[in-house]
Amino acid sequence: MPPIPLFDAHCDTVSACLARGEALRENGGHLDLARLTAYARAAQVFAVFADGAALPPGTLPAEARRQRDFFAAELSASGDIAMPCRTGDDIRAANAAGKVACLLSVEGGELLDCDPAALEEAKAWGVRCVNLTWNHANALSGSHAEDPDRGLSDVGRAFVREAERLGILIDVSHLSDAGFWDLVSMTSRPIVATHSDARAVCPRSRNLTDDMFRAIRDSGGAAGLNLYTPFIGGEGMDAVLRHVDRFLSLGGERCLCLGLDLDGCSALSGGLRGVQDVPLLWEALSERGCGSALLEDIFFNNLLRVLA
Repeated sequence: MPPIPLFDAHCDTVSACLARGEALRENGGHLDLARLTAYARAAQVFAVFADGAALPPGTLPAEARRQRDFFAAELSASGDIAMPCRTGDDIRAANAAGKVACLLSVEGGELLDCDPAALEEAKAWGVRCVNLTWNHANALSGSHAEDPDRGLSDVGRAFVREAERLGILIDVSHLSDAGFWDLVSMTSRPIVATHSDARAVCPRSRNLTDDMFRAIRDSGGAAGLNLYTPFIGGEGMDAVLRHVDRFLSLGGERCLCLGLDLDGCSALSGGLRGVQDVPLLWEALSERGCGSALLEDIFFNNLLRVLA
């Protein structure tokens, strides 16, 4: 099979590399820049992430800066194969030069001290999307796992408005259901769920209900397929394809993308061991009857459209 395109909305490779003392260019995890160069076009959103419960109080913003600095230094050291990007034009330019387009996100508003004013700094880093919460509830909202009935606070709404003013997308993966619908009620901008599956297929709170997926679709946003086995609900490729089928049945041809959660989870479904195996998913979808135009949209174009 000839090389395929790949644009993935979420990985935790930055924090994983720092924890292991490894580099972004080549490492022993799920993903590295060298492996991404095997794709016809490659773009990857790298998350800044840390579990606040595992760090001393008040240190999360400093940890976020440490990860951002690592990301910048690693891309500078691999400038022959990778390029930091912010816009659609940047992504296209990187790919035209034969380089991996690398973007940045922040997974959890607590990494920015839940402060709307801190979004200016995130914008300067090149951050394109921010999760309001990770698994822990914070000052912005409840999460899917803590205070799931609590929606956006006043500061959460101010955070959303400032992010939108700066052109930063709001990522609803990990958010409480109440927070999700509060966001829908107040925004006219595209919403992204960078790494969430279908709750109708696997009934986990991290997954999207059909109505949530429709709301993301109608916002002009995107939802990224997550390979984490507990969210897929099975280990085999058929289990993965059930989520794709569900989202496509909801009119997701222009909304579904990839958000594989590489280096953010231990157990991947579909027989994938890392980013090098993503062509297995393309091949399985092709055998299922997905045409090349639809596959190009799911694997690259849909996410590019939202981020452009």
